[in-house]
Amino acid sequence: MPMRPTAEEESVDAPRPFDRPSKTRRKQASHELQSLGEALLELPDEHLPGLGLGEPLVDAIREHRRIRSHEARRRQMQLIGKLMRGIDVEPVRVAVAGMQLGRAHDSLALHRAERWRAELIGNDDASTRFANDHPGADLQRLRALVRNARKDQAAAPEQRSGRAYRELFQFVREHERGDS
Repeated sequence: MPMRPTAEEESVDAPRPFDRPSKTRRKQASHELQSLGEALLELPDEHLPGLGLGEPLVDAIREHRRIRSHEARRRQMQLIGKLMRGIDVEPVRVAVAGMQLGRAHDSLALHRAERWRAELIGNDDASTRFANDHPGADLQRLRALVRNARKDQAAAPEQRSGRAYRELFQFVREHERGDS
């Protein structure tokens, strides 16, 4: 009578049914690559060659940008996801994260400039704080811009030009950018 392998021998020799990823996990990975490919479409053309994508993938990305039909774009996106399975995606993830981080920094800078503008218009002490935070700023010009923005804000809505408001924002943003 043949001997049955022990549990220890069976675990070493026999392939386990869970060694490979499940179909669900494979689909998730495919969708992740496709999402990464969508983010890759937002990168400028000059950044693509440095990522080691390979010519077929770069061509597929450029082709996707030319396509206007919804269904054709969907199929092209699936092709991009498929082509991404054959490359090292880590440099792509880093490039996409860098792009998104750059957008976040730009957004934060805009919000910071908007807060300064609102504070400068609403509070007399804000000019002094702004001058302390930005020593290179022309305080006389800043006060003139604030004064003009306050006049514009006090005018009736149909008489407002908004020009002083925009000029103050540009002044603040210019100095915020110079300090960071």
